[in-house]
Amino acid sequence: MRVRVLYHDHCFDGAASAAFFSRFIAGAVHPGAEFVYTGMAHRASQIFEESLFDGDENAIVDFKYSNSDKLTWWFDHHQSAFLSKEDAEHFRVHPSPQKMFDITYKSCTQYIRTMSAERWGFRAEDLDDLVYWANIIDGAQYTDAETAVELGAPAMKLTLAIEGSKGSELVQHIIGLMQRMPLAGIIERPEVQEIYQPLYQRHLRSVNVIREQSEEKNGVITFDLSGHDLEGYNKFIPYYLHPAGVYTVAVSPSTFRTKISVGSNPWAPVEPEHNLANICERYGGGGHARVGAISLEPGQEDEARRIAAEIVEELSQPCRS
Repeated sequence: MRVRVLYHDHCFDGAASAAFFSRFIAGAVHPGAEFVYTGMAHRASQIFEESLFDGDENAIVDFKYSNSDKLTWWFDHHQSAFLSKEDAEHFRVHPSPQKMFDITYKSCTQYIRTMSAERWGFRAEDLDDLVYWANIIDGAQYTDAETAVELGAPAMKLTLAIEGSKGSELVQHIIGLMQRMPLAGIIERPEVQEIYQPLYQRHLRSVNVIREQSEEKNGVITFDLSGHDLEGYNKFIPYYLHPAGVYTVAVSPSTFRTKISVGSNPWAPVEPEHNLANICERYGGGGHARVGAISLEPGQEDEARRIAAEIVEELSQPCRS
């Protein structure tokens, strides 16, 4: 039995979801199955090709829905889970006990743990710490910005390695380790440290770059990282530097997309009022109520700046009122 798992790449919750899902399938559905992984990234163009679903079973975790007949498992918790209205309708009229969607969960990992226990009686207590940290990281449940940026916990160090590494090789290696090792042990492995240490130096540099490039006005923190190769920066740095900011709108180009990141401060002095997923969906993006993103084609920096300016204007309204 060959199980293909498509997961949200360069994302702690995406990796943890793939790890927990694999343990669940091997433990309760297909003992002895072979697992192969494909990291998925949000792009401006269509992201699903039929050739991606080459397993005996095919799963998507922590990522958008596909209407392919070959898709046999799906777990997601993002508000913007469907690429189109047609996909949403396909999900509605083709119900499956193996395809699940619930935006109330802080992390997809927790959602998989809950549903695998309720429907299949599967439990993996040794992965409780993995689920705990997926909830903290994906749900931005940190006690303060310092905790999120200064990277004291092993899970935070792993998040840096997962988000900042090039390609999918390290992430998929970590997915395998997550299934059988504590997080503190994973981050200390030589092959992980080899990637982590230069990324940590890059993280320190990103704090300085964002300090130089960012400004806060009317409660909105803005910056443009063109020319700095820092798309994978820690998304809490803006609030670490500008604690009075309520929202962040940032442009960050990369080799495969031009990204507009839209976020809200978990420790904001006033409660964020806007649903950021709704705003991003208007421009072809999506996400959660408190954090979202829009992906354009590479080289579309001017269009990204135009969109970012429109969003800044919208988010600034309640701050001026």
